[in-house]
Amino acid sequence: MEETVKFVAPEPASGGSFWLPAPDSTVAANVDSLFHLVMGISLFFFILILGVMVWFVVQYRRRPGVEPQPSAHHNTALELTWSILPSFLIVAIFYQGFTGYIDMRTPPDAGMEIKVDAKKWSWLFTYSNGWGEPELHVPKDTPITLVMSSADVIHSLFVPAFRVKQDIVPGRYTKMWFNATRAGEYTLFCTEYCGTQHSDMLAKVVVHESLAEYEKWLADVSNIHENLTPPEAGQVLYVKRGCQQCHSVDGTAKTGPSFKGTFGTQQKLRDGTDITVDENYVRESILDPMAKVRAGFNPVMPTFRGSLTDQDIDAIIAYMKTLK
Repeated sequence: MEETVKFVAPEPASGGSFWLPAPDSTVAANVDSLFHLVMGISLFFFILILGVMVWFVVQYRRRPGVEPQPSAHHNTALELTWSILPSFLIVAIFYQGFTGYIDMRTPPDAGMEIKVDAKKWSWLFTYSNGWGEPELHVPKDTPITLVMSSADVIHSLFVPAFRVKQDIVPGRYTKMWFNATRAGEYTLFCTEYCGTQHSDMLAKVVVHESLAEYEKWLADVSNIHENLTPPEAGQVLYVKRGCQQCHSVDGTAKTGPSFKGTFGTQQKLRDGTDITVDENYVRESILDPMAKVRAGFNPVMPTFRGSLTDQDIDAIIAYMKTLK
């Protein structure tokens, strides 16, 4: 069923260093250059200082019959050298870091904007036609601006291959941009601890070879209600909207109750009352998840109000009805 909308991208080519993956965005080269500059300076002075220290230990070791002599002078030239030379290095590091930072924080006027919603413990990327995906799809050689918000706690979006990272703070929007230079699949991480399933908050970044290929993918993947039956569309939404993170379909209790064998049954709530899991309850639980929380589960589910349409909710309900 889902094979009709699945895109398989080529693996990104190799080319990284011992320390870093391949630099596959326009800002990555500057980040890597600065990293190697700082690493090189650090290694140079580490070896120099350690070498001089060892030489001093050997040269000025204590010898029988030789007493330490007080020193009443200093070397002005030497002191000026080790004071002035690091200042030039600091200025060089600051200049490269500052110019690179300004570039990373100033998205180009021309480009593409994608809305990012972070919530425990999934990502939702909403594209220009309103379709949302748990995967980030972008065309190659196109500036992409991510407009990000969090529904609950602080998250942080990080794509190592692109050398971009930005915190996502509840109650405000944050932005970052990148321009991918190589088609392929990459991994996106949340790098701000956000709860018990933080380590599972991963997503795939798919870079398409061309804008035309990307637009074809978006048109195909967003037509699920036309191309699939309601239960089939509901299964796609179950996967793509992150429901599977907390709700199993095999009867296993996760962060939330399982979908299997639930629809139409009587269930006990945290307040001790009973509820029938019908269309109204499922809809209310999606839009206002704190209204009626099932017994044995914590009230941690975020709302999907505004990110799921009525047609999407109907499809999810139709899918749940098939999970006997």
